[in-house]
Amino acid sequence: MAEVLVYVDHVDGAVRKPTLELLTLARRVGEPVAVALGNGAADTAAALAEHGAVKVLTSEAAEYADYLVVPKVDALQAAVEQVSPAAVLVPSSAEGKEIAARLALRLGSGIITDAIDLESGAEGPVATQSVFAAAFTTKSRVAKGTPVITVKPNSAAVEPAPAAGAVEALSVSFSAAATGTKVTSRTPRESTGRPELTEAAIVVSGGRGVNGAENFAIIEALADSLGAAVGASRAAVDAGWYPHTNQVGQTGKSVSPQLYIASGISGAIQHRAGMQTSKTIVAVNKDAEAPIFDLVDYGVVGDLFDVVPQLTDEIKTRKG
Repeated sequence: MAEVLVYVDHVDGAVRKPTLELLTLARRVGEPVAVALGNGAADTAAALAEHGAVKVLTSEAAEYADYLVVPKVDALQAAVEQVSPAAVLVPSSAEGKEIAARLALRLGSGIITDAIDLESGAEGPVATQSVFAAAFTTKSRVAKGTPVITVKPNSAAVEPAPAAGAVEALSVSFSAAATGTKVTSRTPRESTGRPELTEAAIVVSGGRGVNGAENFAIIEALADSLGAAVGASRAAVDAGWYPHTNQVGQTGKSVSPQLYIASGISGAIQHRAGMQTSKTIVAVNKDAEAPIFDLVDYGVVGDLFDVVPQLTDEIKTRKG
């Protein structure tokens, strides 16, 4: 069976959930070979083996932390040359998509971004994408070179499948461009205790209807009762009511949770582009004609200031 490279997103050896999802998808089209780079790369092996990685290629050079994405592209290119894989899978984060695009260019290969599913095909892996505000679902395959595919978080359930996970050192020769852009400082993101927005199973978002930064406490309370992440529409972010890092939409983050609750969000195409692949969508809006209701599974026509606190209270009551 052909091997499939999976780029490992980890923090000092702690593997992030989107990578485990990629391993599940990789097993559908071949044998997963994980590529772990940077500090703690070798420490990822146990988790990766538990979820199906037959091999783990590691490189812990300082360049991965000291410079931006080019050293990682160099490493993936070296892995492709070593393995000759059927495909390369990368998480669809901002950094992941830049790495994938640079890698595809170097390999002279086609690229598919923001896939939501992957299956084996007679002529190579076939990726499913949701496009045009979920109006269409497309199936595509790369026709030239080694397919490079980025996959949106929450596109597949994490399924343990113990494998050998043999650790092998990856020999990487860094290109002249690798040291072109140096990281000069880092500031840790302040933790809210909530899940990462793009990885959360539940997201609760507020929009223009929240009518002020102080009122986002209502959205946060509902999110906390569900163990959810908090999102915001572009209108709310532009008004300064919530940080840009929490924006969901075409110019913000793309999410695909099991449950998405939109409160006071009209449903403009810009916002829909960022949450259209959510498995179940619930909207609360006092305008019965709001475009968001064309997309939802469940809609509540009502004032969010009445509906959301009642929903929060009911969830807390049911939790005991």
